[in-house]
Amino acid sequence: MRSARAQELARNLYSPAMRYFLAAAEAGSIRAASRELNVASSAVNRQILWLEEALGLQLFERVGRRMRLSQAGEVLLAHIRRTYSDFEGTVAELDALKGLRRGTVSIASVESVAERLLPAVISSFRRTYPGIHVNVSVSSSQEAARKVEAAEADVGFTFDPPDMSTLTAAFHHDLVIGAVMAPNHPLADENGLGLADCLRYPVALPAEGLSIRARIDVIRSRIPGASMTYVEANSLRLMRALARDENVIGFQTQIGCEEDIEAGHLIFKPLKDQPLQADRLCVVTSSLRALALAPAMFFDHAVFALKERLASIDAN
Repeated sequence: MRSARAQELARNLYSPAMRYFLAAAEAGSIRAASRELNVASSAVNRQILWLEEALGLQLFERVGRRMRLSQAGEVLLAHIRRTYSDFEGTVAELDALKGLRRGTVSIASVESVAERLLPAVISSFRRTYPGIHVNVSVSSSQEAARKVEAAEADVGFTFDPPDMSTLTAAFHHDLVIGAVMAPNHPLADENGLGLADCLRYPVALPAEGLSIRARIDVIRSRIPGASMTYVEANSLRLMRALARDENVIGFQTQIGCEEDIEAGHLIFKPLKDQPLQADRLCVVTSSLRALALAPAMFFDHAVFALKERLASIDAN
């Protein structure tokens, strides 16, 4: 598998026609390639047609919506893969010259991201750069943003960071907030749930400082008699355990509860209240200082990996 860095450099250095052909050949269709490349289907098709015209050969046999490589297409695909493989080796040599085999990356992250997303991101990064030390601090959304602002962390993974000139949210992705409950909860079969429906039952509220709590409090202030709280905690893992074992309703995004949902221990019900429609996951850096080489490479790697992982969450 090509490294994220090699793929990024290849996107900049190789012609669109070759890259689009490779994506279509591996995905099996123009539409799938356009999604992977994040470009219009017409652009992918146009570049492939141009390449076929330039070579004077048909590269694909079009069967319905699927595309099958012709003999000429197989030859070209093998060439491109050899070229990419050679290129990745060259990138590794260049990285060694630039000192990317050593350094430190300091990360501040909220619990859900640290638990479910960061392990895979860090592992794949260290497979490419095993000499780089990665230091992770887990905290609330506010604290993660503060650490980046105060130069205590290079990169922050947080939800709804404060709008400050000292922070740059270089990547963001909106995630739906929902009620998490056991499958036998009285509300488990209800659709179109709002926070008011949930507050008729024991709930576990995120503690102040967690981004979801601020959004929930906006709605709670409009609901008469909504002051009852079963428990308040700054740990999403604890709230999931209470929902799973004590028939309590918790509130969070799907990040962190995938395994419980897949195992049938919990269900996730999106909430209809408008401020709860999306919790914005952001990767933040300081706008006052440039990232050193190792943190900059980790940031690029993390954004590339998160885009793929979050796309699969959205598809569920």
